[in-house]
Amino acid sequence: MKVGLVSLGCSKNLVDSENLLGWFRANDYTVVSNLKEADTIVINTCGFIEAAKQEGIETILELADHKKHNCKNLIVTGCLVQRYHQDLVDALPEVDAWVRIQDYPKINEILSEKLHQDFKVVYGKQERLQSTAKHTAYLKIAEGCSNRCTYCAIPLIRGGMNSYPIDDLLIEAIKLADNGVKECVIIAQDTSRYGLDQGKSLLPKLLDELNKINGFHWIRLLYQYPDAITPEILDAMKRNEKVLPYFDIPIQHANNRLLKLMNRKGTKEDIRRVVQNIREVFPKAILRTTIIVGFPGETEEEFQELLDFVEEIKFDRLGAFTYSPEEDTVAYDMPDTIEKEVKEDRYHRLMRLQSHISYERMQTWMNEVIEVCVESRDPKSMVYHGRSLHSAPDDVDGEVLFTSNKLLKKGSFVQVRINRVEEYDLFGETVE
Repeated sequence: MKVGLVSLGCSKNLVDSENLLGWFRANDYTVVSNLKEADTIVINTCGFIEAAKQEGIETILELADHKKHNCKNLIVTGCLVQRYHQDLVDALPEVDAWVRIQDYPKINEILSEKLHQDFKVVYGKQERLQSTAKHTAYLKIAEGCSNRCTYCAIPLIRGGMNSYPIDDLLIEAIKLADNGVKECVIIAQDTSRYGLDQGKSLLPKLLDELNKINGFHWIRLLYQYPDAITPEILDAMKRNEKVLPYFDIPIQHANNRLLKLMNRKGTKEDIRRVVQNIREVFPKAILRTTIIVGFPGETEEEFQELLDFVEEIKFDRLGAFTYSPEEDTVAYDMPDTIEKEVKEDRYHRLMRLQSHISYERMQTWMNEVIEVCVESRDPKSMVYHGRSLHSAPDDVDGEVLFTSNKLLKKGSFVQVRINRVEEYDLFGETVE
């Protein structure tokens, strides 16, 4: 029996996909990358914004047509199914099983019935099947989110924040390290609030324990909300030498009226203050953020305030989205919607500004020697591709391209002197 899986959406969804593959492998399925070879195909969907929903529907339709000729079972799970379960069941009878997120505790029953064989799931005992590069893996430390931003459907899909026990995370982390993982990337919808749903911030303690794991070389944190980055978290990042000074802090906007409408905690002044705190502790910190343009009621003056703030803060990395109205969220019914053309114009203006800022920030690394994790080598040019402090493994941060007089192993760490920069990429050569 062979199973193939298509994972859509974010890295948090990818961890769910890896768990799914681990369950299938534990039930004697062979995991194949070529879907044409699969007896069973699983699609793990995203349902966060309109573009992701459209991608999910198109993928289901494409593989439903493929199923007519090649495979026996088509199973669809994930956020899209959780959000639109009955509509999907009614519209797409070609799918053999729809598994909502809330159904995961009984997925053994669902799959046993649909696959016509006993399907066993023993939680915490079956290792997930890592799909990232062998030297890098994600460690998901919590499920759901309790922030209730007015534009976001995540709490509707995943529920409130539920932090996983530290002991369970450490068992998983040690397994990853034993399997060759050298970069542990910590993820959740809001990593900075890990443990607060249980009454106490546990992120500093978790970092202390992860830093002790011998196999790890880098520990990277993603998705820290600016209002929850405390001095205790900064202290923990500072004292644990494996933790990279890389801060992914989504701010979404810089106008206080809009931040309040978004139900974002904190103000523009609070964001400025936490950035100052970060740079005082880590003078060479890398700051990444995300921003929404075209939120209902956003005026030209408020957008200009955002541009001015971005120019002031000078984020190293910045991603932006045009506002996507999501049904059942508070913002969905807000008045004064922004025309599509206006949203797109503002998006392009913001990204043009950020392009100049990114280039300016990258120039500060000229002639610096930095540590780089080797990712691959171009067989024609013999140029290596790698990642440094600057780049998370999600293909949005750019990379380091460099030459070496020695043959380098994928997943190894080398020192590279930077001799050229672009807006998002660094270029250099290895040094002894």
